[in-house]
Amino acid sequence: MIAQQNDEETPLLQRPEQPTAKTPLPWDQFWIILLLEMPDFLSSRTLIPFIPQLIRDIGVTHGDESQVGHYAGILQSSYYAAHTLTIFHWSQLSDHIGRKPVMLTALSAIVISMLSFGLSKSFFGLVVSRIVCGAFDPSDSLLKSMLMDITDATNMPKAYSYIPVSLMIGNTIGPLIGGSLSRPADRFPDIFGRSELLKTYPYLLPCFISAFFISIIWLVTYICLKESVSTTGKTPLWELIQKGFFGQSCSKARQPSSNVIVDPGEGSPGNFQPKPLPLRALLTSKVLSVTASYTTMALFQTGFNSVLPVFYATPIELGGLSLDPPRIGTLLAASGVIHGIFQLLFYARLHDHFGAKAIFITGVSSGIPIVILFPVANALARAYGISMAVWLCVAVQLMLKTSLLMCFPCMALFIRAAAPNRASLGTTNGIVMMAVAVGRIIGPASAASVFSYSLQEGHDAWSIYYFFIAIAFLAVGTALWLPRDPSVWEDSQ
Repeated sequence: MIAQQNDEETPLLQRPEQPTAKTPLPWDQFWIILLLEMPDFLSSRTLIPFIPQLIRDIGVTHGDESQVGHYAGILQSSYYAAHTLTIFHWSQLSDHIGRKPVMLTALSAIVISMLSFGLSKSFFGLVVSRIVCGAFDPSDSLLKSMLMDITDATNMPKAYSYIPVSLMIGNTIGPLIGGSLSRPADRFPDIFGRSELLKTYPYLLPCFISAFFISIIWLVTYICLKESVSTTGKTPLWELIQKGFFGQSCSKARQPSSNVIVDPGEGSPGNFQPKPLPLRALLTSKVLSVTASYTTMALFQTGFNSVLPVFYATPIELGGLSLDPPRIGTLLAASGVIHGIFQLLFYARLHDHFGAKAIFITGVSSGIPIVILFPVANALARAYGISMAVWLCVAVQLMLKTSLLMCFPCMALFIRAAAPNRASLGTTNGIVMMAVAVGRIIGPASAASVFSYSLQEGHDAWSIYYFFIAIAFLAVGTALWLPRDPSVWEDSQ
């Protein structure tokens, strides 16, 4: 369980002992969290395969192929820029009004932004769509808080071994939708050739299909999801806004209700009732260590994800592989399947055997060979065309990406252990994810800009690779600040 409030007023005898027997997963609500993991990945991965071609079509680059990556990075960073400004407040709000209403808001924002993206005919419209999605979508932080609400230290690694099933579905279906259904009137003239709507908006269909699936998930969430934090008797929303979140926390006692999942020990008389802590009390060395490690890892991961499809789409003579959107979508979908299966089968076992820190350091260290394979694949493509050797490099790179993606569940375990008390889980997640969102702004924009710079005549073509390797070493360095296992932090509280 999350360690309770760590201050001088908390009696030491009231702190629960570390559980030894593994708690069964609460499947009655866990399956909904698995379902909610899909929309964010489904929507973003739907866009990735056709964004380079879309940028060319709207004419913002004026035919300069080297600028495609630059504008793709701006699109991705605009989402995280808005995300950074709001995620902490949404996460903190969820500690007060509950996770469910905030999650429903996030799903609604994703649906609206996807439809808006598909109907946009200018680069400005595309940016606005991504900003709307980023400003109202705190689902990455919120889902971590919800999972921490319903699990403890004994079953959380097992829970995270199932998360890739959802991510695999989102990461597989999204690229297939985006890669296969973009420009449908051109690709399937017998079926869509008479549709003036799809001729006018050639990227609307994949966005609409993705939004339709997410709308179904919204309905399931509204009907089936139970609130995972108790909200009865808390201060009304308007009063919270008037007082401000940086002042004192609500003083009214929390009362469990029949529609709320509450820790069995929390409601017992005589037990200390933790309250959401103010921001300053949450900025502990543990939270800051996790924040630094997560941010540098996210900086590399989002920069890599931004450059990867652009590298695939860039002509071979300019340093890429000259792949079309369907092939890009298929590769990204295959990568999602490989990652999902691997984490489902092996993550819990690897965690039990090696621990979270070892897995995390291995993951961020894999960024170095991932980067080296970029110029190797291009050199082979220049010499032999898109041959078996090139596909082997691509396959190895995507397999190494699986090791990198296994860092995310490790970070969730460290965030949970670093949280000062259970009532501040949402806010602690918000602090970490706000910093991570900053890294996700800098990562895509800087990586895409450096990639575009390296393609221009007279510039060092290896600039982008030096950039990525430097970030990978930085991520390894910050990871050394973490304890060997999250339980070390929990035992010390």
